[in-house]
Amino acid sequence: MEWYHNNFVVSDDKELLDLDIIYNLLKPTYWANDRSKETIKQSIENSFSFGVYIDDKQMGFARVVTDQAVFSWILDVVIDPEYQGRGVGSFLMQCILEHPALKNTKFALATKDAQPFYEAFNFTERPSMVQKLVKDEW
Repeated sequence: MEWYHNNFVVSDDKELLDLDIIYNLLKPTYWANDRSKETIKQSIENSFSFGVYIDDKQMGFARVVTDQAVFSWILDVVIDPEYQGRGVGSFLMQCILEHPALKNTKFALATKDAQPFYEAFNFTERPSMVQKLVKDEW
């Protein structure tokens, strides 16, 4: 599927995704800065993955892990800093939340620093249990 807003396009077509760009978008994040390209590639293959494009150049990414019936977990939402503050992230989130295979599921995500952004989409903070990893990424 593709969605259009101003000059931006969001697509769930994995063939359009640029692994190098996604790797470079995720590298500076606190949650994915130690992921290899191979790990990122595998995560894309096993998720609903969304690219954001302007003039056929990818400048954003997100993915969703889901059973498509009950639950969807949103991950790796990133927008190139050059395009932040222009509503691109909000457009991406709207596309994810309205995707026909996902829209009837309960969405969740984790963030340390973007609560106000996600609250605009009716996300609320709740305690949850998470398995402690050797290097805790949360």
